[in-house]
Parts: sequence; C-alpha cells; structure tokens
Amino acid sequence: MTEQHENTAVDAQDDIIPVHKEKEIIEQETVELEIPVLKADEFDWNVSKRGANRYTKEEIAQLETLYDQTFKQVEDNEIVKAIVTGITDTDVILNIGFKSDGMISKSEFKDMTELKVGDEVDVYVENKENKKGQLILSRKKAKLTKAWDYICEAHQNDTIVKGRIISKTKGGLIVDLYGMETFLPGSQIDVKPITDYDQFVGKTMEFKVVKVNEAIKNAVVSHKALIESDLESQRQEIIGKLEKGQVLEGTIKNITDFGAFIDLGGVDGLLYITDISWGRINHPNEVLKMDQKLQVVVIDYDDNKKRISLGLKQLQPHPWDSLPEDIQVGAKVKGKIVNIEDYGAFLEIVPGVEGLIHVSEVTWSNQPINSRDFFKLGDEYEAVVVTLDKDERKMSLSLKQMGEDPWKHISDKYPVGSKLKGLVKNITPYGVFVELDDVVGGMIHISDLSWTKRYNHPSEFTKIGAELDVVVLEIDSDNRKIVLGHKQLEEDPWDTFENLFPIGSIHEATVLRREDKGALVQLPYGIEAFAPTRHIKKEDGKLADVDEVLPFKVLEFDRDDKRIIVSHTRVNEDKKLDEKKSVDNEKKKEVKKTKEAVKDTNSKIEKSTLGDLSSLSDLKAKMEGNAKEE
Repeated sequence: MTEQHENTAVDAQDDIIPVHKEKEIIEQETVELEIPVLKADEFDWNVSKRGANRYTKEEIAQLETLYDQTFKQVEDNEIVKAIVTGITDTDVILNIGFKSDGMISKSEFKDMTELKVGDEVDVYVENKENKKGQLILSRKKAKLTKAWDYICEAHQNDTIVKGRIISKTKGGLIVDLYGMETFLPGSQIDVKPITDYDQFVGKTMEFKVVKVNEAIKNAVVSHKALIESDLESQRQEIIGKLEKGQVLEGTIKNITDFGAFIDLGGVDGLLYITDISWGRINHPNEVLKMDQKLQVVVIDYDDNKKRISLGLKQLQPHPWDSLPEDIQVGAKVKGKIVNIEDYGAFLEIVPGVEGLIHVSEVTWSNQPINSRDFFKLGDEYEAVVVTLDKDERKMSLSLKQMGEDPWKHISDKYPVGSKLKGLVKNITPYGVFVELDDVVGGMIHISDLSWTKRYNHPSEFTKIGAELDVVVLEIDSDNRKIVLGHKQLEEDPWDTFENLFPIGSIHEATVLRREDKGALVQLPYGIEAFAPTRHIKKEDGKLADVDEVLPFKVLEFDRDDKRIIVSHTRVNEDKKLDEKKSVDNEKKKEVKKTKEAVKDTNSKIEKSTLGDLSSLSDLKAKMEGNAKEE
C-alpha cells in the first residue's frame, strides 16, 4: 500500500475497505497468534526486527506480480471509468482501480453542478505514471475524444445530431456538439439567406455533420441539409404534378439582376427578367418586391436539373395584339428610348411595343451619326411611323421626317459660288466635313484646302470645332451632297508662279521635311516644291537637313498638277561646270595673245641676233607648253 492510499485499501476483488476495519481484522488475527520464546542459540537471523521474513528475489517478483494483478491494467491515451472519491475546493479525486488515485481540476466539471462522491465519470489517461509517479487524468480530453468519435460516427452513418449554438464567428456560428466546438457556415443555417446571426445564439437545433477533418479534429455541420431533405420529398411531389401552362401561386423569396426566385410551396422556380413584363425593364426590382405573392405560369421544367421556368407576362395579352388603331404608317408617336445599338435606337411606344429609329432616319444630314453618342436611355422623342408590320411585330420610325426635307430647296439656300462660314464637324484622311446649318453640310477635299501647300492629312490644316470659310463648288440634290472649297476663296496663284519660277531659275529655299523619296522645300511666296533624294545632296556628299536654307534650281514646273520639281545638287554641278568653262576661256585668251605677240615680233625684226634668238626660243617653248596643256 502506497502513501497516497492513506485512507483506503484495495482487496483482491477491487473492493474499497476502510482503514479502521483493516486494523480490526489485523488485531483479531494477532490475538489468535502465540509468540514463541526462543533461546539465543535458536534465533533465526533471517527474520527482520519487524518480525517479517526475508524473501529471495524470485519470491519478491512473484509477490509483486500477484499484487499487480489486484489492480486494473490501464494504458496511456485511453478512456476509463472513474469513481469520485473526494472533492476539494480546487480538485476532484478519482479512483480508476489503479495503484494510485488521480486528481482533475474542478473547472473540468463545470457542467456537472451536482457532482458528489461516488459518482462515476469517464476520464482520459494522459500518463499512468509521470516522473513523480503520479497518475495524470483529464475529463476534458475524455469528453473531446468521445465527442469526436460520436461526430465521426454521425458523419459516416449520416445521422442527425443535436447541438447548441454557443457563439457567432466570422462567416457563421459555433455549435457545441457533445462538448466539442464545430462550425456552422452562414450559408448552411437555412435555405433562405440569413443576415442576422445573433438570433440563433443560445438555441439548440438539429444538424447533419457534412464534413470532418481527421488531421485537425475539425467538423462542419449544416441545418440547411435537414431542411433540404424535407423539401426534397415535397419537391418531388410538386414536380410530379407540374404541367406546362399550369398557373401557380408563389411568393418572391429572392430578387437578382437576371430575375426572381419564386417559392411555389416547397420548390423554387425562376422568373427570368425577360418573362416579367412585355416591356423592357433594367432590373426586376422595378416591378417586383420581396415576399410579394403573385400568379405565374409554368413555361418549362427539367426533372433532371430540377429547374422550373416561370412566366408572368404570359398571363397578359401581347401588346401587339391590342395595338391602338391610330398607330399606323405616317402617324406621329411618342415614346422613350429603351435600347441603343450601333445601327440605331429602339423607342418604346407602349410597354412591349417598340420601333427602331435607324441612324439614317435621325437627321437629313449625310454626316455619319453615332447612335450611342446621340441617344440616351430614358430620353423621350416624337417620331413618325415609316413602316409597320403587326404580323412580324416590327415598326420603323423616323426623327428627320418630323420636319420638311431641307434638300428640296438647297440650291436656293446655298447657290453655287456662294461664300459661307461653317463648323468643322469631322475630319477624314481625304477631306473635311463642314456643317452649314443644323441638317446640311458639305465636304472639302484635301486638295481644295490650299493652292500652295500639300497636306498629308487635313488635321494639319484645321481641327474639329473650328470655324472655316468655304465656297460652294457643286450641289448634288439627288445624292444629298455639297462639294465645298477653301482655296477657291483666293485666285489661283499658279498663273503668276509660272513666270516667277521658270525652268532653270535658281531660288533660295528652306527644307521643310524629309520623306522616303526626297524632301519638301518651301520656295519664296510660300509655294512648296519637291526635291528627289538624289537632288538634295550637298557638295560634301551629305543630304540636306530640315530647316537648312540652300539654293535650288527649278527642273520641272507643272501648272495642271500644281507641282514643281527642284534640285540643289544641280546647282552645285552647274557651278562646277561654269568654273571649268571660265578656266578654259582664260587659257584660250592667253594662247591667242601669245600668238599675236610672236607674229608682231617677227614682222618688226629683220635680222636675228643671239639675244633675239634666245627670246624667240623662250617664246617658242612657252607656246609649245600652252599647246600641250590644251
């Protein structure tokens, strides 16, 4: 018996015997024994001073084995039954039938408010003998281990469990299941969306274990799964009775961008946005409200996908079938823009009846119209019915026909040759569109912008929104076109240029820009000319740079095409040629002069002297040298 068993004794049958009774038994046995009187030579020195015999190692091992068999065999990490043998202010003393008792903190028994000595509880053996020889027990781990076993069994067998919601957490609730905390996601509380989680805290509900994680001992439960299983039987019963065209009453349970979900009494159906109204709506909440009850018709259903398509507008007659008689071709109608496409906009006359305003019917102007810039959703317009087909349920409308066609009297309003001011509305690579009034406009071709300059793009000359002086060059009423000009506001200067820049004339010019095939240069009076690449080479062999001022020679002048070809290289070549001619002329003059001097000398001298011969000899040598050079 150890020191921890000061108040109890364990017999071979695991019965607990009080200490005072054990002493009585020992005293009774002692009374019956007679103590023998031994002589000194008869004393057995193997007997201890306590009167006990000494045992061999084999006997001791045998006795210890017999002693251990009087206790339960327990192992670490197992759950066993324990008897409460004592309760202190801080701990509970427990007997598991082992060599020693164990103690557990009283805080682990908070749920057992009426705990008393003699009660039986489950405990978890953490360590049957630690370094101090103590038995370490835990009721909390026993509860969690058993709870996890129950949870895994419920998940495996798909059984229903009952738990208490103890708190709210991010994304859901915490549920106490057999003493273990599990997670209830917000989406698994009910079949309908839940926004207020606090209302469920403290409630006891039934759940299904839908997910377990053995590694971290974590479980996810669902109350929605129970509801859905109940609804499934109702769903099958309702779907089994469904027929296309059947009218049912339902309650709106959810509204989305694409439609509304209708509760038909245990099964949901989708009322798509296009089946809510014959007219166009941007969002279902424009005509529907949550929890609203309404009659709907079954359009279609799919047993496999469990989808039910519902309709609301189908319970009302189609607006085209009851179109007012006064809406006919030529009539004026009013409506609002409900849809905009690249090719035009749809004007809703009455809910469900729309007409198309094509971009060509917006204005009498030939200027292109961008329908998305011109129209805005919800804008109201008055238009004329151009075509109407009730069978095909199509209608075309016109805005421009609300007024008189301005092109009927265009020649009177803008006669050819008239000078006007217009607003630049659009610029293309080939010309500029100018607006003369709200509906009439014309185009200036890029070649009619300037007499003297060539533009790669009209944007180099003007910009959108600028005011521009123009002259009417041509009117085509049938095709609704007006040809305008800007350079024609001034006289054609090319008649004068032909005299100012004749072929072969040389002029100072500035290099404006370099191109792939040459350079554009500006001559006096602002006129532009072109110099091919091989004609902009300078004396040092390099090509002329932009903004460089150099002399250029006119090689070609074309009045009809308004084109002048010039060359700087030719100027240099001509200069070199002129210098060579000048040198040659000087040499010829020198030879001629020498010959005349010789002739004159010969005629005056009758007799030769040695000195004369020497002079003549020098003169002859000089003449021969000049002849060789020539």
